[in-house]
Amino acid sequence: MQQLSERHHHYWRKNLRITSILLALWFFVTYVVGYYARELNFEFFGWPFSFWVASQGALIVYVLIIWFYARYMNKLDQEHGVAEEE
Repeated sequence: MQQLSERHHHYWRKNLRITSILLALWFFVTYVVGYYARELNFEFFGWPFSFWVASQGALIVYVLIIWFYARYMNKLDQEHGVAEEE
């Protein structure tokens, strides 16, 4: 079994922490906001706000989560010297 250095542990701790935070955000947007969307019954651009949350808002948040994770991991990879060659 290969021993991991402190640098590897630091890399994986940061990786797991950001993954956990982003998964919690995904869960919140998908289930919590979706569950309470019917109670958001005000008009937004002529449609009920719950429609926008379900059809557009969640998708925008998902794309932002992916963008942020890719950007964060590229910086983390460069910081720890494991970045891919381009």
